[in-house]
Amino acid sequence: MNLTVKNSTKKYTQILKPDFEDLYIAVRQQEKRLYTDEQLLNLPEIDSLHTYCNEWRIRKRSAERLIAYLERKRRDLKILEIGCGNGWLSARMANISDTKVTGIDINQVEINQANRVFKKDNLQFMYDTFNDNTFENESFDVIVFAASLQYFPSVINVLKQAQAILSKRGEIHIIDTPLYDPLEVGEADQRSRNYFTHMGFPEMSDYYYHHSISEFWGFKYRIMFNPDNIFNRFFKKDPFHWIVLRK
Repeated sequence: MNLTVKNSTKKYTQILKPDFEDLYIAVRQQEKRLYTDEQLLNLPEIDSLHTYCNEWRIRKRSAERLIAYLERKRRDLKILEIGCGNGWLSARMANISDTKVTGIDINQVEINQANRVFKKDNLQFMYDTFNDNTFENESFDVIVFAASLQYFPSVINVLKQAQAILSKRGEIHIIDTPLYDPLEVGEADQRSRNYFTHMGFPEMSDYYYHHSISEFWGFKYRIMFNPDNIFNRFFKKDPFHWIVLRK
């Protein structure tokens, strides 16, 4: 396998194997999911002829729902986005009044780009893993997993880690994340393995996990948006749940 991204110094936990970052960037390059600075600055708006235009329309709607919800709180919010990628959503959340936003990701290429493109006093990006020691002596009012939960092998473990740094009235928001019926997980896993193998990166399937909504049953959670409701299924608009968890 020929990776086009050079190795760099990085910290890992048992959650991520040492070559995940390079694999992830190589896959994103091949999928044409790395964006120019100009494109990134405008996300989720993108040219109507772009390969992923429809996906960005979906993500725009989910971001708008989340941001409108957070704006209605009308209080200071300290926000953490785990797995922020290129930082576009963190940057949008930083436009909410009285917020302080931190985005964290193990992907140095896009973290560097986020720090270069988005310059706001209430916004910072960190290149690091998320584990029990990452935010010692800190707490957050809002923690967001947007299209990132599928890179953690255990929903239970990562959500418990997130709950440990929630403020008293804090919330965890999960958006833009595929969730499967328990009986569909095996089939979904095989589809991903076929996809990554066809791309030439079969190892990537070892880092992409398929989670079921049943994995949230031990938590206090609320479904804010259900893609399976009759209206959404009829119009085939948005495929992802929006789930909010509290302590």
